[in-house]
Amino acid sequence: MKRVMLGTAIACALSKAVSPRAQQPDEREAVKSAVLDYVEAIYQAQPDRIQRSVHIDLAKRGYYRKSGEQTFTSEPMTYQQLFDLAGRWNKDGKRPIATYPKDVVVYDVLNQTAAAKLTAMWGVDYMHLAKYDGKWKIVNILWQETPAGK
Repeated sequence: MKRVMLGTAIACALSKAVSPRAQQPDEREAVKSAVLDYVEAIYQAQPDRIQRSVHIDLAKRGYYRKSGEQTFTSEPMTYQQLFDLAGRWNKDGKRPIATYPKDVVVYDVLNQTAAAKLTAMWGVDYMHLAKYDGKWKIVNILWQETPAGK
């Protein structure tokens, strides 16, 4: 009986030790920091922050309305396109970035993957992140412009 109880206790302890959850505050903050690097890279024309926070195999797709149209258009974006955009979007520094939102909600953090939402001046980005060499990198982004009236 003692062996069964000892075996059960060891199994329980090991299952906790290898649990995929890594909800420590420092991991949540690291995920949030990666998302903020992404938005600040664009707002402040600092593409080096894209290198730091976005994986080279990024898959990004956005939905927006072209001027004067009611229907949404879908457009993919590669890592290189995002990097280039970050370098030019506010290059002259004339955009009022102090008034732009950069609200981050971290939904979930496991030991290797995470999910977050960013509200920025262009709309809402839903992101998946993965840990590479101990650093959180954005690997997927699905975004939509802010709907009219919101």
